[in-house]
Amino acid sequence: MAHYNITKAGVIALSRSLAMEYGGKGFRVNVLLPGGIMTPGVERFAKELIEKGRDPTESMQRFAARLPLGRMGNPDEIARIALVLASDLAIYVQGALVTVDGGFLSA
Repeated sequence: MAHYNITKAGVIALSRSLAMEYGGKGFRVNVLLPGGIMTPGVERFAKELIEKGRDPTESMQRFAARLPLGRMGNPDEIARIALVLASDLAIYVQGALVTVDGGFLSA
């Protein structure tokens, strides 16, 4: 997980720097922090576990139980927040980290 955490921290630091440097030039830079999203990659990973004789159901249920919403998210739920940030509804939002994880970080 070190490579994942380091690259995520790098993206956050880069986006904050870009927000500071280019905000005055009309650019809005914000970061979405998704978590627990049922993507094709997650589905592939579950299939690989099944092929190896392991059942992913229990670990996925344990993960979902940690979410205050009690379920994995779907990509459309991330896209909706991206749409708001890209619109004039978020015209004064700059350098923000927007967590879209079903409450995982708060649990």
